[in-house]
Amino acid sequence: MGSLPLQNRPCGGRYGDIVQAIGNTPLVELKRLSPKPGVRIWAKLESHNPTGSVKDRVARALIEDAEEKGMIGPGTVILEPTSGNTGISLAMICSRKGYKLRVVMPDNVTQERTQLLKMYGAEIVYSPGNQGSNGAVAMAQELAAADPTLYMPYQYGNPANPLAHYNGTAVEILDELDGQVDAFVAGLGTGGTLMGNGRRFKEELGDRVKIVAAEPMQGEPVQGLRSLDDGFIPPIIDLSVLDRKIFVTNHDAIVWTRKLLDEEGVFAGVSSGAIASIAVRMANEMDEGNIVFIVCDDGWKYLSSGVYTLPVEEVENLDSTIWW
Repeated sequence: MGSLPLQNRPCGGRYGDIVQAIGNTPLVELKRLSPKPGVRIWAKLESHNPTGSVKDRVARALIEDAEEKGMIGPGTVILEPTSGNTGISLAMICSRKGYKLRVVMPDNVTQERTQLLKMYGAEIVYSPGNQGSNGAVAMAQELAAADPTLYMPYQYGNPANPLAHYNGTAVEILDELDGQVDAFVAGLGTGGTLMGNGRRFKEELGDRVKIVAAEPMQGEPVQGLRSLDDGFIPPIIDLSVLDRKIFVTNHDAIVWTRKLLDEEGVFAGVSSGAIASIAVRMANEMDEGNIVFIVCDDGWKYLSSGVYTLPVEEVENLDSTIWW
């Protein structure tokens, strides 16, 4: 007896180059994670973007917006602070479009990120690791102020960041689920994913959809996420878009990253584990409906950290800034 046909939408397609292939990522139901038969949990697998992360969408939007406005051209050197993924995405896109890229990054990120940036031809300026991503932002701002020939897209304050999701990710999700989205969960990082998707969902669905942020507890080193109590709130964040902020610990992030792999076969980065834990918490509070969460990236950039192999306690005891 043959299996029933899958009720899926076309994913991917044929494109003229790698930059055009960004987006149209799979939406996969994670049945083993749902605590109730009437609640369906869906993972948007952004790891299927060309460099393996959701930041491909943002980097493309940042560069193409600057091109359309005439802010960059042949010979422009682009400068951006990053903890890894945005820099890697920008490096790939800049290499294809002929721009030079200089990134400012904490000096204690995982070696995979450094290797990928160099492979794509980016120049790396290291900021003190003990200052985390905030230190990278401050150093990049100083460099930009000292050299007016540099162009800094500044993902933390550029409206093109959330617009990448407003015009892309959210539209895909609404199409894939025929507009039946009851809760959307994403991590609190630059704020672009939450703001862009959140605004689109609220416009289309009103208060029936809940926009939920996974935020690390203050002082908790959850990779890729930031606490708003740590002294820097990205300018693109509008807290009124959010219905809830739910705190998550580094322990939960690591445990749920492993759950995604062990129970659903999803090989994801640590921020995705944190987000998944909040999605399941929301599922416990609902009787029915669709919950969508973002799997920001895959796990390849984190293998050297031991997060998938070491005992959880040993991973938690690593220098906290390794995640940034």
